[in-house]
Amino acid sequence: MLPFERVAHAAAARAGALLRARCREPQEVSFKGDIDLVTATDREAERLIVEAISEAFPEHGIVAEESAPRPGRDGHRWYVDPLDGTTNFAHGYPHFCVSIALARDDDLLLGLVYDPMREETFSALRAGGARLNGSPIGVSDTRAFGRALLGTGFPYDRRQHTDFYLAYLAEAMRRTQGVRRGGSAALDLCWVACGRLDAFWEWKLHPWDTAAGRLIVEEAGGRVSDFAGLPHRLAGEETAASNTHLHGPLLDMLAAVRGSFSPATPPPT
Repeated sequence: MLPFERVAHAAAARAGALLRARCREPQEVSFKGDIDLVTATDREAERLIVEAISEAFPEHGIVAEESAPRPGRDGHRWYVDPLDGTTNFAHGYPHFCVSIALARDDDLLLGLVYDPMREETFSALRAGGARLNGSPIGVSDTRAFGRALLGTGFPYDRRQHTDFYLAYLAEAMRRTQGVRRGGSAALDLCWVACGRLDAFWEWKLHPWDTAAGRLIVEEAGGRVSDFAGLPHRLAGEETAASNTHLHGPLLDMLAAVRGSFSPATPPPT
């Protein structure tokens, strides 16, 4: 195991153990927005991860959800979400994870997502394949969009743009076998990677939400792009992932919904 891989696994395990122990306890909650919340456990888990990375790799930059970015000195940057699925966690709903990724000059090198409630660790190294608890995984072979199971999520501005986001959900319900809304984008991406979901889309995710999961999907044989099919950008606002076979139909569906709105109606910002 490479040094940075070993550090990521150890940090995720420590943070995940904390989340598992605290999941059903009353949470100290504060709000970053109308419905965007953060718990004291988020911050404690992030501290554990950031301290582990900083001690092992002081020259690396770190972008983490709950703290200011730390600039690096050698082109390496870590993306850390200590608790992806905070709303689930705060309600005692056992579907959340720790997400850690490492990039060098925007090229993803490592992705690791740990689900502490299922004891599942999804991981990938660039050009090294994707794994679940150490065993190789791959995307599904579903080829008919009408037989596909999709995942999605809703941004934090959904109260202001309800009709816009629900239009995508409604069209997916018409075109596919089903849609699931789990509440953790990192896990949704990993579930595409291991074939539990066939495709996924979501607006307005952040780099710490998608970095690890994107590499895991790609290394599992899937594809991740924006809604136009262009290469996915960590700083972009659109994430579409699939088993590759269904990427065309997924993008067609997203384009059809966008086209149903007046050109004068811009996407939510």
